[in-house]
Amino acid sequence: MMESYIKAGKIVSKIRSEASKMIVDGALVIDLVNYVESEILKTGAEIAFPCNVSINEIAAHYTSPIRDETAFKAGDMVKLDLGAMVDGCIADSAVTIIANGNIDENYSQDEINLHEEIQEASAAGLEAAIATARAGIEVSKIGAAVHEAIAEYHLNPIFNLTGHSLEQYNLHAGISIPNYDNHDNYILEEGQAIAIEPFATNGEGIVNDAPGHYIFSYMANKPFRMKSTQKVLKYIQHNHRDVPFSGRWITNEFGERKGSIALKQLSESMAIYPYAPLREKENCFVSQKEHTVIIEKEGCTVTTI
Repeated sequence: MMESYIKAGKIVSKIRSEASKMIVDGALVIDLVNYVESEILKTGAEIAFPCNVSINEIAAHYTSPIRDETAFKAGDMVKLDLGAMVDGCIADSAVTIIANGNIDENYSQDEINLHEEIQEASAAGLEAAIATARAGIEVSKIGAAVHEAIAEYHLNPIFNLTGHSLEQYNLHAGISIPNYDNHDNYILEEGQAIAIEPFATNGEGIVNDAPGHYIFSYMANKPFRMKSTQKVLKYIQHNHRDVPFSGRWITNEFGERKGSIALKQLSESMAIYPYAPLREKENCFVSQKEHTVIIEKEGCTVTTI
C-alpha cells in the first residue's frame, strides 16, 4: 500500500507543478480544472475529488460548473487543491499561487506585500506541522505548531477548517488534523496517512458557506419518480460512490438541464450531499498549503513533495 501512496503522490506533485504555471491573468478556471483532471486520468490514476480552485476570500470547495466563465485576475490569491488515487490510496495536495500579470494595476504595494505574507504563512504552518508529525503525538500538538507558525506573521489560521486522515477510497476517514490547539488528544499511529492543510488569513479565521454547490458526495439510495433522476443516481452509484464528484461531470454526461434538475432533487432528498464553497467571514484573503504524509515512528514521509 505504501508504494501506491508514493505513486499517487508523485502524480499529484508533477501535475500540481505544471498546473500552477496556468494561473495567470485572463486564464479561465475551467481550463485549469479540466487540465488537472484529465492529466490525472492520463496517468492511469483515478481522480480523488474534483480539482478545487478557490480564489481570494473563498477558502475551499469551488470547482467550475459547466460553461464557467470565471477568469483569473493578476494578483488573485488562488488555492489549487487536487487529488489522485492509485489502488484507492489517495494523494491530496494544495498550493497557493498569486496569479501572474500586472499585479500593481490591481493592488497597492502594501496589499501585494500583505498577500505575499499570507501566502508564506500557510507554507510556514505546513512546514511546522510536518516537523511535528510522528507516531505517538496528539493531533492538537500539530494544530498548535500550525497556529504558532502562522501567528508569527500576525495572521490567523482558519479555525474551522482541518486536515484529515486518509484511508483506501476514503478521503475524509474520520480523524481531523486541526490548525490550532483544539485539545484533541487523539494520538497518531505509525503507518497512518493524513493530509495536513493549514490555511492562513488576515481575517477572523472563520469560514461560512457561500452561494452555490459545485461538489457532491454520494450518501444513500433513494427512490425517485423521475426516471432521469433515478438514472443519474444509478450513474453516481456506479461511478462516484466512494469519493466526491463534480456537478460539472454530471451535466457533461446528462446535459445541463437534466443534470442540474437531478442534482437538485438528489441533494434535497439527501441521496447526495452538496458542498458549498467556503468564504472567509470577513471577506479577507485566504492561503492554503497541503501535503499528504505517512506517519512514521520518528517523523513522517511526505508523499506529495
